[in-house]
Amino acid sequence: MGAVGVSVALVAALVTVLSIHHGTTTAPSTKPKKTTTTTAPSTTTKAKTVASSFGIESSAIVAENKKPGSATWQITSSGATGFIAGFASLTYAMAGQVVPLYISTSASTYTVTAYRMGYYQGLGARQIWQSQPEVGVNQPSCPLTAGVNMVSCDNWTKSLTMTITKTFPQGDYLLKLVGTGNQQSYIVLTVWDPNSTAAYLVMERSLTEEGWNTYGGYSFYTGTGPCTLGQTTPYPICNRAREVSFDRPYATENGAADFIGSEYPLVRFLEQHGLDVSYVTDITVNDHPSILLHHSALLSLDHDETWTYPELSGAKAAVAAGMNLAFLGAAPIVRHARLEASTLGPDRVEVNYRNPAEDPLDGHGSADTVTGNTWATPPTSYTVTSFVGSKYSGFVHPTAPALPFVVYTGTSWIFAGTGLHKGDAVQGVIASDINHLNPAEQPANTEVLGHSPLPLSAVYTNQGSWTGYTYADMTYYTSTSEAGIFSSGTVNWSNAINPCATTNQSCTNTAVAQITGNLLAAMGSGPMGTKYPPNSNWRSVLPAGS
Repeated sequence: MGAVGVSVALVAALVTVLSIHHGTTTAPSTKPKKTTTTTAPSTTTKAKTVASSFGIESSAIVAENKKPGSATWQITSSGATGFIAGFASLTYAMAGQVVPLYISTSASTYTVTAYRMGYYQGLGARQIWQSQPEVGVNQPSCPLTAGVNMVSCDNWTKSLTMTITKTFPQGDYLLKLVGTGNQQSYIVLTVWDPNSTAAYLVMERSLTEEGWNTYGGYSFYTGTGPCTLGQTTPYPICNRAREVSFDRPYATENGAADFIGSEYPLVRFLEQHGLDVSYVTDITVNDHPSILLHHSALLSLDHDETWTYPELSGAKAAVAAGMNLAFLGAAPIVRHARLEASTLGPDRVEVNYRNPAEDPLDGHGSADTVTGNTWATPPTSYTVTSFVGSKYSGFVHPTAPALPFVVYTGTSWIFAGTGLHKGDAVQGVIASDINHLNPAEQPANTEVLGHSPLPLSAVYTNQGSWTGYTYADMTYYTSTSEAGIFSSGTVNWSNAINPCATTNQSCTNTAVAQITGNLLAAMGSGPMGTKYPPNSNWRSVLPAGS
């Protein structure tokens, strides 16, 4: 009835057998190595690393961000006429690969410029490559696959290709499309280094972003037209997509989806402080789970709600081997998806029926691949609290202002240098989705670092309320390998790190940045539990959560 064990290749010929449902992991016999060096992008010279107040600093990242930056990556669409949009047939690529690009536009000609996102003297990006002017083509409408309601633009003609040469440092990229009528939009791409041993690994959330993508009228949460597959119940919405395609542009934020608002603030912070960081997507981890074993800490960002079984299996195995894990957001590992190929290549179709009875694999394959509404839905039947350290519990209404984060354990190492004490509030932190304690499944050694009361007038929850309030909890615990698992308890954490990342407002709140720096410093040199053992206090927290 539960998730069954599958074998995943983790280190060389070593095969680790995992059983998610029973919470057991047969770990590799060796722990991830402490990071002392990392291969600098675009060179064979070894970078030097050194511990700093904000984490493990890399001479390669410091040198990269000293290179001339550019603010021209930003969209300035005033006076634009017509449209331009596109997608790449790869979500991630490495040096030597050719990335096909598919562009539809009303412009007579256009260019594509690749920007590596970072700090770069505060300008935010560095231009790496630019195409020659290309002739614009208005591509055909993207067909809908009935039943599963998948919109795919795999009928578009390839527009141009971009070769990832050694001049492309690993990192998160925005490809800016600009037409002759000032039409502008983005394509998101991650350039990864499979040989990286950087201390920190940032994981971009392709699965979540595509699941919310409404291009063509359908996502996992919205649809048009009649109900499909015989569903008549109101939830989930009956005319939603059951499969979504990466072979289409993102419908929101000029094609950048959630990247600029939800992921870029942390990327900017890491690069500003020269931290020893490397980049992948969740699809990279799905395809190459052993990459996690080469890093001290995995950083999961924002609303990282959708995971695949190979991704989760790889993360659990790496934690069992000593990799630290920071959920710098909320609602992680809620939806259960799997990946399939399209005509344009592997991993281009994301499947999430949300009703296992509709899934063709239900009763015909491993329970670990059947896509229910959540991971807890049978036949997978895996509840994530024991891994994440807290449970998804609702959200702050979009129209409500960000609410205060309230310190619970003021004596913790994570608040060093902030001047904060128990009961102190940091304004403007808790927004969007939230997590809180789940006593029925809480890891025994959980330390609650923050316990923030949220008025029900500003929050939706069906996971418990007390005298007009619910709560968002920041938690920390360690596994048997001494790996540390941190959960911020709010989607807005990364965005609150640097409130001036994308605006001109005055930056006065430095506490979130210092807390994050303290966390990264603790996570950057191997399993953190030996130096920072959690103070198990969750049983004394009242109210205790759902």
